[in-house]
Amino acid sequence: MFERIFRLRENETSVRREAIGGATTFFTLSYILFVQPSVLASCGMDHGAVVIATCVASAFATILMGLSANLPIALAPAMGHNFFFAFTVCGAAAIGGYGYPWTVGLGAVFVSGALFLILSLTGVRSAILNVFPPSLRVAIAVGIGLLITLVGLEYGGIVVGKPGTLIGLGDLGSPAAEAAWIGAAATLILLALRVRGAMLLGIVAAVLVGLLRGIFRFDGFVGFPRVEEPAFLRLDILGVFREPGFLTVLFVLLFLDLFDTIGTLLGVAESGGLLRDGRLPRDKQALLSDAAGTVAGALLGTSTITSYIESAAGIAEGARTGLASLFTAALLLLSLAFYPLLRAIGGGIDAGGTTLYPFIAPPLIVVGAIMLRAVRGLDWSDPTEYLPAFLPMVIIPFSFSISEGIGFGIIAYSALKIVTGRAREAHAVLHLLAALFLLRYLFLR
Repeated sequence: MFERIFRLRENETSVRREAIGGATTFFTLSYILFVQPSVLASCGMDHGAVVIATCVASAFATILMGLSANLPIALAPAMGHNFFFAFTVCGAAAIGGYGYPWTVGLGAVFVSGALFLILSLTGVRSAILNVFPPSLRVAIAVGIGLLITLVGLEYGGIVVGKPGTLIGLGDLGSPAAEAAWIGAAATLILLALRVRGAMLLGIVAAVLVGLLRGIFRFDGFVGFPRVEEPAFLRLDILGVFREPGFLTVLFVLLFLDLFDTIGTLLGVAESGGLLRDGRLPRDKQALLSDAAGTVAGALLGTSTITSYIESAAGIAEGARTGLASLFTAALLLLSLAFYPLLRAIGGGIDAGGTTLYPFIAPPLIVVGAIMLRAVRGLDWSDPTEYLPAFLPMVIIPFSFSISEGIGFGIIAYSALKIVTGRAREAHAVLHLLAALFLLRYLFLR
C-alpha cells in the first residue's frame, strides 16, 4: 500500500527512512506546540485550547501535504505570523496594535486562508512559484539553512545577544549550551559515519546531557492539555470588516504567507533534491495543502499555518515522500496524549530570564550545513546570477525573515538583468514582483 501511494522505490527510500525522517521533523518543530499557546495566550486565548488547535490543524495540513503532494514537508503555525496576530492584530493600540478581539483575529486568518485557497486553485500561487530562476532558488535554500542554524545556535545559548555587536558567543559551559553543543557534536560524528537517525540521536544525546546537568525535568509521560475556554469555531468573520485597518491586516497576512510558503517550499525542496527540472512536483497540491491548513487552523483556533523549514532536518535524514509527513502528523496527534514528555523535550527551559530550547537545537544547528550544499548550483561566472543570489543568503538569516530575503533577491535580479540589457532572461512576472516589492519598501513603512 505504501509503495502504491508514495512510490518508495522510485524515490529510493524505505518505510524505515521515512519514519526516521518524519520523527526528526516532528521533534525539530515540536517547540511550536509550546511557543504558540504562550504567544496566543497573551491576547486572551486559552492555553490548552491553542495546544489542541495547533496539534490538530498541523496534523491535518501535514497529512494533506503527504497524501496530495507526496512531499515530506510538515506544516504548523508560522513563527512571526503568530506574533503579528497576537501583538499587532490583537494587540492594544498603546503598543501599536489594532486591538481586535481574538475572535475577530481568527476571522481575519480565515479570510486570508480563503483567499490563499482561491489563489492556489486559480494557479496564481503556482505561477509565482515557478518564475523563480535557479539562482534565486539556490539562494533561498542557503539563506533558510543559515537561518535554521542561527535559530539552533540561539536556542542552545551558544550564540547570545551582545551590546554593540548584536550577537556573540555565549557561555559554552552553561548547562543548556553544553547540552546543545554536545548534541550537535554527536550529530556531526554520526552523520560523518553515515549512521541513520543521526539527527534524532543528536536530540537523545542532548537530553542525556540535560539529565546529567539537571535541566531536563518532566512531570510524567502521559497527560492531556487542559481546556477552560474552547476556541473551536469561535472566529468572527463578519467582525473583520467592521474593524479599522482590516485591508492592511489582510494584505500583511496574505503577503507573509505567500512568500514564506514559496521560500520554504523552494528552499527545502532544493536542498533535498526534490525539484524536477527546476520545478516542484505537484506544486499546486502543496500550495492547496498550505492554504487549507490556514483555513482549518482558524476554525480550530490558531493562527496562520504554513510549511515548516524544520522539514529540512527530516529530509536530511532521508525522508523523500509524503509517508514521512504521515509519521510527523501521527506524532503531532500522539503528542496530545504525551504532553508532559513532549513539554520536557521541546517546551524550553528558563536560563536567567531567557527561554532556551537546548534539546531540539542540535539538528537545527547541523541542518544548515546540509542546505548549504545547494550553493554549488550557482553560476559563479555570471554576476547577474550570483550577485542577486547573495542577498537572500544574508538577508534571510540577518533579518529573520524569508519574505524580506526573497524581496531583496527579486529586486536585485530584475534590476541587474535590466541594466545589463538582459531583461528578457527574467520572467515578466518576476519583474512585476520586483516592482511591487520596491513599492512596498519605498512607501509601506
